[in-house]
Amino acid sequence: MRSYPATVSSLIHHCTFSVLRRTLSLRSPATVSTPMANGSTTATEDSLRRALADKQSTIDARGNAIRQLKSSGASKSEIDEAVKALNDLKLEKTSIENQLKASISGDVNGSGTSRDAFRQAVVNTLERRLFYIPSFKIYRGVAGLYDYGPPGCAVKSNVLAFWRQHFVLEEDMLEVDCPCVTPEVVLKASGHVDKFTDLMVKDEKTGNCYRADHLLKDYCKDKLENDLAMSADKAAELKHVLAVLDDLSGEQLGAKIKEYGIVAPDTKNPLSDPYPFNLMFQTQIGPSGASTGYMRPETAQGIFVNFKDLYYYNGNKLPFAAAQIGQAFRNEISPRQGLLRVREFTLAEIEHFVDPDDKSHPKYSEVKDLKFLMFPRDEQMSGQSAKVLCLGEAVSKGIVNNQTLAYFIGRVYLFLTRLGIDEKRLRFRQHLPNEMAHYAADCWDAEIESSYGWIECVGIADRSAYDLRAHTDKSNVALVAQEKFAAPKEVEKLVITPSKKELGLAFKGSQKMVAEALEAMDEKEAMDMKAALETKGEVQFEVCTLEKTVTIKKNMVSISKEIKKEHQRTFTPSVIEPSFGIGRIIYCLYEHSFYMRPSKAGDEQLNVFRFPPLVAPIKCTVFPLVQNQQYEEVAKQISRSLTAAGISNKKDITGTSIGKRYARTDELGVPFAVTVDSTSSVTIRERDSKDQIRVNVDEVAAVIKDVSEGRCKWNDILQKYPAHTSASADE
Repeated sequence: MRSYPATVSSLIHHCTFSVLRRTLSLRSPATVSTPMANGSTTATEDSLRRALADKQSTIDARGNAIRQLKSSGASKSEIDEAVKALNDLKLEKTSIENQLKASISGDVNGSGTSRDAFRQAVVNTLERRLFYIPSFKIYRGVAGLYDYGPPGCAVKSNVLAFWRQHFVLEEDMLEVDCPCVTPEVVLKASGHVDKFTDLMVKDEKTGNCYRADHLLKDYCKDKLENDLAMSADKAAELKHVLAVLDDLSGEQLGAKIKEYGIVAPDTKNPLSDPYPFNLMFQTQIGPSGASTGYMRPETAQGIFVNFKDLYYYNGNKLPFAAAQIGQAFRNEISPRQGLLRVREFTLAEIEHFVDPDDKSHPKYSEVKDLKFLMFPRDEQMSGQSAKVLCLGEAVSKGIVNNQTLAYFIGRVYLFLTRLGIDEKRLRFRQHLPNEMAHYAADCWDAEIESSYGWIECVGIADRSAYDLRAHTDKSNVALVAQEKFAAPKEVEKLVITPSKKELGLAFKGSQKMVAEALEAMDEKEAMDMKAALETKGEVQFEVCTLEKTVTIKKNMVSISKEIKKEHQRTFTPSVIEPSFGIGRIIYCLYEHSFYMRPSKAGDEQLNVFRFPPLVAPIKCTVFPLVQNQQYEEVAKQISRSLTAAGISNKKDITGTSIGKRYARTDELGVPFAVTVDSTSSVTIRERDSKDQIRVNVDEVAAVIKDVSEGRCKWNDILQKYPAHTSASADE
């Protein structure tokens, strides 16, 4: 719901004043499954709703028939037979209701575990094992703020380390680290100060604040999930509202809130009309209070304002990419959904600067044969589902705009799946035309399915040259690149010369905005205007900075083409921006890794996180089979060798049974457990299969290191070392 139009007059001209979104950090919250987003589920739900309505109509008709039989004095046997048929129909209705409930809740396989129940099991385990907890808990906490505990910090550190390896090191990127406090002028240029907003409503009596789109979304979801008697047409209407929620204006949101009779959830009081609330945390830089600043809502602006120095550092060569990992801040109106919507969060952003006339990529061939779920805009608009596409085919068909954008889509796919995200619950959704800013060439979101629905976790956008031009305009420092020609070239240049005198007479104080909008026209638009002026003498021209259409007359502007000789080409680079919400990725990883399995006795369900060794908070645990001085010394020796090899590990020398110790470490997602049952050799247990091998004490560190760092797989280890069978391996 966040509108974010451009403020740079040199860029904004004939366009409709469009929504401008920072990919991810400025986007709306986690999305839910909609008719567009999940076609097959919707089709099942719609058919069940129609079947339920038909069944209810039949029951009503049968009930009327029974009443008529009774009033007409029909025989008891005839009435009993009709009543039995009616009860059978009611049982069939109950069956359809249960199927509908399962479809809505996500229990489509009849497992008995709804999305909400699964989520609660995950969150309870995460908080109990201190992956994360609400901040300032002893003071009842603050919504939208969370502390990462020891295992959570380790997982986050491992994810970020792999991000650096996968992107910064392998792609030879320039990493920067910029301040969190940002001067107002920077965020004024980027558009954040004016339009980085969400729409808010207030309880008219208590003054409590709510995010308007959240109230409407909650109403629609609650009706869809709990009103089983709702008609399929009404359900389709509410799903359509959910599908277009991000694009509703304040007036449209307010109208829907009134139409559905939505009130304050806590007090049931009436609500105000929606109005914009800026989400940035404002502060003052210095003791005088004369310099206003903000806690940055994203990390990207620090890279853009440093482009000139980074370009020089890179030898004045394109393309190159700069990357930054850091905290961002957003004063959410009503934060919820745990780590998915918070007020302080970690972003990892890449700005890949490229020649706008050449968006090929030298390593494109490495990813072009990848196949994964993609959700192009045509499929969304026609109500279809996401489908598996070959990335290279998507580029050749023009579904993905260019090779560089496709390359990063492929790299993001590899990054997420190697972390442990289920590829079947990962898709890349293309922005619809009404989602994209006017300047953007193409935008895709990596969305991960969780118990909350499809969650936008990474945005990959071709933002054209908007950002650098924005800061060039505001700072008067040219953020440009050059291409030197081997020999001078004669080029035809478009020359647009506004008449300041005539524009001043016509538009007074708005003269500058109109002139800059004219100068920012592209060649086609300018030549179309020239032709219209020559035939009609005047033309209607939309100036976005004025938010209105003005009349341009022939004497107000001169448009021509001239032949000039140039030795180099100066241009503003385009930027391809992958932006990663680290907290969202980690939460989805938690859900995708979590499962439950029965204990050996079968009397309880044990929680397990199947983290890949790459991201597991602890790679290995070491414990003596029994409390024994010699075994404990061997355990300490193995722990020291693992630490020296850079393998995180934890000793457990308590007297607890080995089965319970295995269960404790499984619940933390530890992939390997070393059990000391002799002084010369030990067993290594793998978490998910519970297979064990026997290894000499002096080989343990090397084996764990090889399998943890991906040099070999566990199956390779099984072939190399003798298997060990023990009842204790099975809790």
